[in-house]
Amino acid sequence: MARKKVKLEWIANDSARRATLKKRRKGLLKKASELSTLCDVKACLILFAAGEPQPEVWPSHHEAARILAKLKRLPEMEQGKKMMNQEGFMRQRITKLQEQLQKQERENRELETTLLMYQGLMGKTMSDVSIKDLTSLAWLIELKVNQVRKRLDALRKNATPPPQQQQPAAAAAAVAVKKENASPQLPPAAAEKTALEVAMEELQKQDWFSEIMMNPLAAHEEMMGHHLSFLELAGSGFLGGAWPDAYFPVN
Repeated sequence: MARKKVKLEWIANDSARRATLKKRRKGLLKKASELSTLCDVKACLILFAAGEPQPEVWPSHHEAARILAKLKRLPEMEQGKKMMNQEGFMRQRITKLQEQLQKQERENRELETTLLMYQGLMGKTMSDVSIKDLTSLAWLIELKVNQVRKRLDALRKNATPPPQQQQPAAAAAAVAVKKENASPQLPPAAAEKTALEVAMEELQKQDWFSEIMMNPLAAHEEMMGHHLSFLELAGSGFLGGAWPDAYFPVN
């Protein structure tokens, strides 16, 4: 059975607070002893509790005084280098949670924009889409087109023509005589090209692909009914001089 998560706040009930203090103090002393033994760390604990006349000191008063004296001999900047109070701990925790929240919001925003892009490709009208969503869509489309271009460039560089088989000299001479006697015919263009080049030619014949590759933002803005690019709108002051979507940078 999973343990119930403890709510970090002051315990109003006196008996419950004393019981928690006793249990937690025992656990803290155990952890300090384990840390000192396992990692050879010089540590001491001084615990002041309400209602107790003397503080509890671990491991002993003499050892605690020796460790504190060694700490005070250090330069002032070294003394507080790794110290953290409750306020500093909470600030660090809040900053970390804010970063996690921003990361999750960006991921959600990118998923929403990707869904909007697919809906636009399926014929959905963009007349009711806000300028913020349109700027995100333009940013994402440009990113995807650049990724496609990089992939195509890599495929072109890695594509090698198939090796030609060498024919014996007699067979090659017979083929040459046959070609001289035969009527000249132009070989089909596809036979001299690799499968990748043929596929690229077929893809480039598509009007939508040519428009996107030549000017991706203009092609998609024309589909959405906008004649100015969102990048120009952002820089011209039409949007108040600020890029309207914080999740997707203009550059």
